[in-house]
Amino acid sequence: MASSSHTHRPDNVPLGVATIIGTVLALSLGDALIKSLGGAGGMGLWQLFAVRSLLAFPVLLGGAIVFLNRTRLAPQSVGWIILRSLLLTAMWIAYYLALPLLPLAVAAAAYYTLPLFIVAFAALFGGESVGRPQWVGVALGFVGILLVLRPGGEAFVWAALLPILSAILYALAMILTRTKCRNEHPATLALGLNATFIVVGVAGLVIGWTLSLEAPGFLSPEWTAMGAAEWQTTAILASLILVASVGTAVAYQAAPASTVGTFDFAYVGFALIWGALFFAERPDTVALFGIMLIVVAGVLAVRRT
Repeated sequence: MASSSHTHRPDNVPLGVATIIGTVLALSLGDALIKSLGGAGGMGLWQLFAVRSLLAFPVLLGGAIVFLNRTRLAPQSVGWIILRSLLLTAMWIAYYLALPLLPLAVAAAAYYTLPLFIVAFAALFGGESVGRPQWVGVALGFVGILLVLRPGGEAFVWAALLPILSAILYALAMILTRTKCRNEHPATLALGLNATFIVVGVAGLVIGWTLSLEAPGFLSPEWTAMGAAEWQTTAILASLILVASVGTAVAYQAAPASTVGTFDFAYVGFALIWGALFFAERPDTVALFGIMLIVVAGVLAVRRT
């Protein structure tokens, strides 16, 4: 697999930051809806992947064909796009498996060890210069995450390791977006991701049926009957994954991964809001102080040295 020989576009930090905030808003809302769907007796992960992206893919493809230059839409490096899509699919599998087992805010806090990996991988593999304010900001953000997660408390169970695994996979995928897929059109990356969701979802269902596998909760290969409410929710999820899959690509192509990754912290705040609205999860004073530290960390970490 070879990287593109095209000249890299200049950074657009405001675009990257604004896009990632909108993206994590969509992602957090979608994850709250998925938490409400999955788990005991609900829709399995494989069915969710397949149906959601089967709804999203034709819309994305049709819009891309109508509004974009087909030459620009053509992939420049299929191998890197596939690897990126597989990393993101594995990331979502790990995170979705955690959602029925953890409060939404706890899962979000564990996942947002992410900027630690983003900054480290950006420096190690992306060739980016990460200054002292960024490292201080990430460290402060990590303290904020600890205040929300509170290791050693009742909320810290083995399932909290799943969002941390998803954070590592996401960080790798975003560094790959920055270094190997930067000149791919965001719609091309989004199409690749949703195609991978469909393939993995259908494969999970078919393998489960063929081998008569039994698995609990989100891993269940059983097909759940979908009524009007389930189809409506899945259609909303398809719209949100369209926003998220395009927005993530745009953000990490437009600005340095260490900068964009810091504003990914906004997901934690959104998760606390959706957790309160949908699941009556009420953040206490310590958790709110942790969120405040995360916001301060975001301001520090985007400062350039």
